[in-house]
Amino acid sequence: MKGETIRVRGQVQGVGFRPTVWRLARELDLRGDVRNRGSDVEIRVWGDGADRLAARILAEKPPLARIETLERAALDGEAPDGFAIVASLGAPARAHVTPDAATCPACAAETLDPFARRYRYPFTNCTHCGPRFSIVEGAPYDRARTTLRAFPLCADCVSEYRDPADRRFHAQPIACHACGPRARFERLGAGAVSYESFSMLDDVDAAGGALAKGFIVAIKGVGGYHLACDATDAEAVRRLRLRKGRARKAFALMARDIAAIRRHCAVDDAEEAALTGAAAPIVLLERRGAPLPDGLAPGLDRLGFMLPYTPLHALLLRRMPRPVVMTSGNRSGEPQCHDDDDARARLAGIADFALTHDRPIANRIDDSVVRVVGGRPRAIRRARGQAPAPLALPGTLAAGSPLLAMGTDLKNAFCFLKDGGAILSQHMGDLDEPATEREARRNLDLLGRLYDFAPAAIAVDRHPAFRSTERGRAMARELGVPLVEVQHHHAHVASCMVENGWDPSAGPVVGVALDGVGWGDDGTVWGGEFLVCDYAGYERAGCLKPVAAPGGDAAAREPWRNAHAHLAAEMGWAEFDMNFGHLEIARRLAAKPRATIDAMIASGFNAPPASSCGRLFDAAAAMCGIAFERQDYEGEAASLFEAAIDAKALAAEPDDEDLDYPFAIPRLKASGLPYVEPLGAWRALLGDLHLGTPVGAIAARFHRGFAKAVAKLAARIAEARGIGAVALTGGCFQNATLFALVERHLVARGLRTLSHAAIPANDGGLAVGQAAVAAALLTRQGGVSPCA
Repeated sequence: MKGETIRVRGQVQGVGFRPTVWRLARELDLRGDVRNRGSDVEIRVWGDGADRLAARILAEKPPLARIETLERAALDGEAPDGFAIVASLGAPARAHVTPDAATCPACAAETLDPFARRYRYPFTNCTHCGPRFSIVEGAPYDRARTTLRAFPLCADCVSEYRDPADRRFHAQPIACHACGPRARFERLGAGAVSYESFSMLDDVDAAGGALAKGFIVAIKGVGGYHLACDATDAEAVRRLRLRKGRARKAFALMARDIAAIRRHCAVDDAEEAALTGAAAPIVLLERRGAPLPDGLAPGLDRLGFMLPYTPLHALLLRRMPRPVVMTSGNRSGEPQCHDDDDARARLAGIADFALTHDRPIANRIDDSVVRVVGGRPRAIRRARGQAPAPLALPGTLAAGSPLLAMGTDLKNAFCFLKDGGAILSQHMGDLDEPATEREARRNLDLLGRLYDFAPAAIAVDRHPAFRSTERGRAMARELGVPLVEVQHHHAHVASCMVENGWDPSAGPVVGVALDGVGWGDDGTVWGGEFLVCDYAGYERAGCLKPVAAPGGDAAAREPWRNAHAHLAAEMGWAEFDMNFGHLEIARRLAAKPRATIDAMIASGFNAPPASSCGRLFDAAAAMCGIAFERQDYEGEAASLFEAAIDAKALAAEPDDEDLDYPFAIPRLKASGLPYVEPLGAWRALLGDLHLGTPVGAIAARFHRGFAKAVAKLAARIAEARGIGAVALTGGCFQNATLFALVERHLVARGLRTLSHAAIPANDGGLAVGQAAVAAALLTRQGGVSPCA
């Protein structure tokens, strides 16, 4: 009888892969066996159905499996009787940590089935769903190395665990009412409470009852605590904002099903697929239908919704039919609580009650956030359900030595290069908060142990004062390995190249990196860059106009400073006051300490020149009266400015294109570098304010005009260099309107565009680019050598 070996590599262990192969082989009446071999799965099969088995494995792989390669080879030997799962061979050579996964349909149905033994069990799971990364404490992955080790399986669970026909075969987190974790409803602060005060059913239902009555409840989820309240109750939302110290930043929402979301937002097929997928992220959706309180997302045209991703959440919302706020369990600026005692201490002044449980969380992990643009879900925050799944490295980058990239201080995430993949950590947060920095260090140590990781080099941002850079430099000294400093925007472009599988041998791309700030080679602040680059090097080929950022970091917080600086740089106060002194923006700027600001700009003291796209949009928003005084969160002014766009003005016919604000492309006198000059745009914008043009039309005209200029300069550089691809990267390209307009213009000029999806365009994806650049540089230098 003909025999064959099938070797499958990828995320194929701990996800129900062997039972799936076992079932398929038996259905095809094949003989042989399947086992884990090292980090892979090896299938030995005899019979005429090997082709059909391979095809069905690819088509019907388990939900959490990810196949990188499937290799087949002829096999000699006598066929065994039947088909079996046999003992593993060899220790895993590569560690794979599976992301947490939302409840599968089978477990969801079982939890709601009154005749099932897991009826209303909040922690029902199987090989296709449930906690993974959030509970792992060591490798290899088995129950003894997770936070479930304190919960021995009962006889019924053991039977399921040992049965290859059961979807719980070798599922490490399984549990039930008899042997698993238990939920508990409690009062935060002084006094005790019984769930009977809100429900005659159980603790989870009691939490739903408390939400329905207007209370704020802290809820322990997969990767941390959330703060929840009735999203339709404006007073409860206001009270939560006040207690949490979160003035205007949007709250995430959870609804019981798609129908409940559609009552308030538009949901297309791609957005529904994202909401219902195994990652179950927060999806930013267009407001449409029954209104919800504006206090949920002040001034924004989108709401961030997610579906229940654990049985606990699903049972909670059986009692609470209305959408609920589900925001991170912390005071504003602090890391999310995930330890029970810490949550009781820190959340007692915010939440009235808590729904907790006794399964510890090993790894704090926030909810992922995506926005569907151009039919593709694009990561804004990569966390639960997505991290730490490895990302494929293209070409020779996959063969490099192990590398650690530290990321940056905002939206920090670090990255390992190992075994041909990039392992990007979950979103850590901003390192200027000491507790977040401590958490980032703890997670770096933990993932290092899980992946048995020893870096041969460390990559950092070139900014000398970043905490992530200082930490990476210290680690390189301690380990005696090379330190590679990577320019911020080069790393952005490289991360986009990796995302799109750009082979190192394919030559350079034109990279357009639009963000807030990054340390430039000339010692100034960069943030609107046109680079010609490959992985190993880059050349600055264009930029936005460098304009002073008076006050340094204060300019990022107070948009009026950027409005004044741009007007002073373009036309000067005298011309501005003569022509537009009657406008509200002139009166508001006149009341500011202009003399002090002008002196700072003139002297250069604490007013660095910045080619920042973020500050450009801050200036435009402030001139329109949007977030004029201060931003409550990063990117607030630009987000509100995009949300203000009038859709009809944005979709103007070609005959109306002369209304798009004009941006010129002259050259800088000192260097001859082409740059985007906004003087014409400011005159047009101020003229529209004089005419009383609605802000929605102004925002549309600004976006259209700016996108044209960006595409024009990028195309000009590409044509001059004979380059056929343009990478669009940086946090400003999370502005879906800007991204879509720029991409459309570039495609119309015959250029290929590279963009982000799995890797965030913002600083949360920067570490992947740092690692890729370091790998390319070290390969070019002939390998890794210790630091002197």
